[in-house]
Amino acid sequence: MKLIVPLQSVVQGRNGFLLGSLIPCALFYFLQLYLKRRRSNSSNSSNNNNNPSSPSSSSPTPVLPRSSSRSNLSSRGSISRVRVSKLASILSKPDDSLYYIGLDRVLQDPYHVFVNPNGIIQLGLSDNKLCLDLIEKWLVKNLEGSVMGNGDMNLSINGIVPYQPFDGLNELKIALADFMHQVMGGSVEFDPSNMVLTSGATPAIEILSFCLADQGNAFLVPTPFYPGFDRDVRWRPGIDLIPVHCRSTDNFNLNITALEQAFSQARKRGVKVRGILISNPSNPVGNILTPDMLFSLLDFAEDKNIHIIADEVFAGSTYGSEEFVSIAEVLDSEYIDKSRVHIIYGLSKDLSIAGFRVGLIYSHNKTVLDAAKKMSRFATISAPTQRLVTSMLSDKRFIQEYIETNRNRIRRVHDEFVDCLTKLGIKCAKSSAGMFCWADMSGLIKPYSEKGELELWEKFMSVAKINITPGSACHCIEPGWFRICFTTISFEEIPLVIERIRKVVETCKSSS
Repeated sequence: MKLIVPLQSVVQGRNGFLLGSLIPCALFYFLQLYLKRRRSNSSNSSNNNNNPSSPSSSSPTPVLPRSSSRSNLSSRGSISRVRVSKLASILSKPDDSLYYIGLDRVLQDPYHVFVNPNGIIQLGLSDNKLCLDLIEKWLVKNLEGSVMGNGDMNLSINGIVPYQPFDGLNELKIALADFMHQVMGGSVEFDPSNMVLTSGATPAIEILSFCLADQGNAFLVPTPFYPGFDRDVRWRPGIDLIPVHCRSTDNFNLNITALEQAFSQARKRGVKVRGILISNPSNPVGNILTPDMLFSLLDFAEDKNIHIIADEVFAGSTYGSEEFVSIAEVLDSEYIDKSRVHIIYGLSKDLSIAGFRVGLIYSHNKTVLDAAKKMSRFATISAPTQRLVTSMLSDKRFIQEYIETNRNRIRRVHDEFVDCLTKLGIKCAKSSAGMFCWADMSGLIKPYSEKGELELWEKFMSVAKINITPGSACHCIEPGWFRICFTTISFEEIPLVIERIRKVVETCKSSS
């Protein structure tokens, strides 16, 4: 009070009451702060006297004083956990798809003939290992020259280290156009200027989804379909997938009536359908769309004013009697609007170089191409990879040998594997392409439901120690179908896999 009264007399007059109140309070606050620090310094000095520094230390370590604001903050503690985005919260949750759960379990206990012979054999991933010896032989001979070159400026260090076009090198586009022409029977030409290269087919599908539809829109997808579509289309683009259910009575072939029904039901629910997403050859069935069906799809898309996305990554992995026809070949007809058709392709399947991550979008729609080129900055193929793959695809003799050998080996393993399954009482859908068979194990599940299918899948994982993909993960409406990838094993390993499957078959038959 002795301090306040004189100050009030000093600040009499206009705004005197306000200043006379604030100034004393401020002085009082700083006085308390000064006394507090003085007591703290005295306490520290006393502690230093009682605890002298060791002989090895030349000087005491300085301590930064904590301000009163930081002291108050630390005493309060955190009110709640720091927030992340809704997307991160969703994606961080455990997988609910048996397809991805199976892949994770294989990684925890992978089979190896010497290191881990009792591990889980991977038959759930369409990875082609039948011709890796050809790829290895070529790389050993050509790796250094393909990446660094032999005096060529474009293939020197200056050609691979600096930034490159996000949508891919023109040399690789030309090589890919020629390779696609070759694996698709030589009946269709591809224009490199209509290509956008991406790091695999997965980002190609995602980029197309962003370009063709808005969040909350939908694509029609014939079932069963590749489980990865759920992530590729739904995760970031936010586009829904509407299953168009196909039946085993028709070998899971698509029909326009089912498309019409799915489209009409979506419109009644207020959902805007922006396109059809198809796999040709089909994944997981392995059948091929006929030219008549391709024309019908184009007519349907024209009538509904929607797009068609054709995933043709297994175009060169054929082994049956059916001939593959690309939708690009059908587009040569004059009356068709080419701007609504978009093709996805990559080298993970037909050339067995999944780890190289080479994919592409092929489209005649200028707006889509311009947008995709800008978005490809998030999915660019590395320059060394592009140089290497360009050199590989340009080796005509090697490519011709590879295509022929690959098809022969796929056919041999497929025929033997399906024949062995048939002897166990397991029938497979008729197929002509792909790296898998679509096996009917409905007779082994009890009850006949998705629950029974899940229990059978668990038996394969824990008893047989093999990973296969259940039909429910592929949105198959009929329980008991499984996708079994046979190109992840060699011909010589087929008896081992069949013997493991036999254990589950005998277990199911004995329990029933």
